[in-house]
Amino acid sequence: MAGLDEALAPVAQWIQTNLMLDTVRIERPVAGAPVLNTSTGRLTYPDPDLVYEGKGAVLSSGTPGGINALPSSTLPWVEETTSSARLLTPTDAPMAARDDLVSVVAVHNPANTALIGRKWFVQDPGRASTVEVVRTTPLDMKQAPRDQGGGS
Repeated sequence: MAGLDEALAPVAQWIQTNLMLDTVRIERPVAGAPVLNTSTGRLTYPDPDLVYEGKGAVLSSGTPGGINALPSSTLPWVEETTSSARLLTPTDAPMAARDDLVSVVAVHNPANTALIGRKWFVQDPGRASTVEVVRTTPLDMKQAPRDQGGGS
């Protein structure tokens, strides 16, 4: 399929030039017991492994979010919403694994700085296809913890 790959090369370049304008980071949480930080008295977990940092894009999947549990004060857990998205990275970028964390570390548009610091869970490894111009990885946004104290 060399002919097809050659024909699609300009498409891949166009997508990287015109859509993958931001810098994304993929990190893999490492296993290991937390360690006591004697100066703070808190347990700290090992730093995650950096899988990839480079050009990419996080796009909303276009499907409405949802709640995967019915809200009820009698349940021992809090309902969790889903916010599906897709990560686009070049095909030569390392493939993310399930449960890796994706974040946006730089944006091309100053109006989108609210994306910096948000995190998404990788739902599945990058989708594979016999014809690819970019790698597409399904994501779900990591929800911010709720204010449990009624806060100030």
